[in-house]
Amino acid sequence: MNETLERWSSRRAFILAVTGAAVGLGNIWRFPYITGENGGAAFLMLYVAFVVLLGVPVMMAEILVGRAGRRSPMQSLAYLASAASASGHWRWLGLFGALTVFCILSFYSVVSGWSIEFLSQSLRGEFVGRSAQEIGAGFDAFLANPARMAVNHSLFLLMTMLVVAGGVAKGLERLNNVLMPLLYLLLLVLAGHAATTSGFTTALAWLFTPDLSAVSPMVLVHAMGHAFFTLAVGACALMAYGAYMPDQQSLPRAAASVAVLDVGVALLAGIAIFSVVFSQGMDPGQGPGLMFVTLPVAFADLPFGAFWLSLFFLLLLLATWTSSINLAEPIVATLQGWGLGRGRATAVVGLAVWALGLLSVLSFSTMADVEVLFGMNVFALVSTIPPEIFLPVGGLLIAIFAAWVMPETIARHALGVGPGGFRLWRNLVRWVSIPLTLVVLGSGLL
Repeated sequence: MNETLERWSSRRAFILAVTGAAVGLGNIWRFPYITGENGGAAFLMLYVAFVVLLGVPVMMAEILVGRAGRRSPMQSLAYLASAASASGHWRWLGLFGALTVFCILSFYSVVSGWSIEFLSQSLRGEFVGRSAQEIGAGFDAFLANPARMAVNHSLFLLMTMLVVAGGVAKGLERLNNVLMPLLYLLLLVLAGHAATTSGFTTALAWLFTPDLSAVSPMVLVHAMGHAFFTLAVGACALMAYGAYMPDQQSLPRAAASVAVLDVGVALLAGIAIFSVVFSQGMDPGQGPGLMFVTLPVAFADLPFGAFWLSLFFLLLLLATWTSSINLAEPIVATLQGWGLGRGRATAVVGLAVWALGLLSVLSFSTMADVEVLFGMNVFALVSTIPPEIFLPVGGLLIAIFAAWVMPETIARHALGVGPGGFRLWRNLVRWVSIPLTLVVLGSGLL
């Protein structure tokens, strides 16, 4: 396949696109509950460390491969492996990444459908005056209703694939340019509101005063997996975007900007959520239901609670929409690399993700007790193994390819820095990022 002719129109468009891929459920849904389950500040400290030592260097490696190849992920890997006289089997890493994103997108669409349901209910004021037991029972009833779940899953996926079908300039870039600034505006408004609540100082102390005794091997694994998940690293999504990167753009500066924006969203979301949770004397370790049970209860008792809750679920919907659009792109790009047109590739991806997503929908009702692997049903499997195992493994292989396999001249040109800067990045990847990923993965598997 020849080089792609599509490009992001500007440096800003590229940064917004990569940030759009990164910012989503990982920041606003997964980060708060996984932080609550893993000791608060101790988890946050490890997460930020992994972002710096693993996430950003490997993000640069992944974008670098796409920028050097200027093709779909599989085609870029094959082209660059050939240039290095290395095995052509490296191209299968692109397929592994596409399959990883495919699994993630299938549960992503289901959970994002929950945000549609809860936005609708909050706009109608249905949470006002209801007790925690009533809201919890309502959430359980929604999960046990496969028809309602399937409708929301289908609606969200349709919203996603219609934009992807428009291509880079007409679809992804236009939506990112509008929705990403709006997302940050909404988040700042919610964080500003959190500062007026009684739980604000408690939330800050809980988030930023680490208890090192809470650190365990599994907390390390969760923190590393979340660093990869929240930055969308390891699934070749950023490789696909690197192929569209403007020639004159600084890759290190772009990666650093995305990391700062991404971590900033997680921190602001955590402050906004935990301030409300602590102001109502609730437990932050509520697990995945934190956002859909605890928050409606907490907001319901606040002045203008229905308004703030609606604003929060709108924020969640926008974040998951931009993220799912940007995650779907590498799968579509992979099929385009096999000769399918964009419209047909988008339809194939959309239908396949929709079908797997239906199994996740049924995992809360008729298939709740069907154990697929490791004692987990479909939803538990696709929401755990791909983000916490597949993404780090994919990131590890991408880092090895970029730092050890690619010809140095090609890699240095794609990175866009001088010899000193290139050696610094390569040594960081070779001797810090790769060994650290192996150690943490090994500790989690033992």
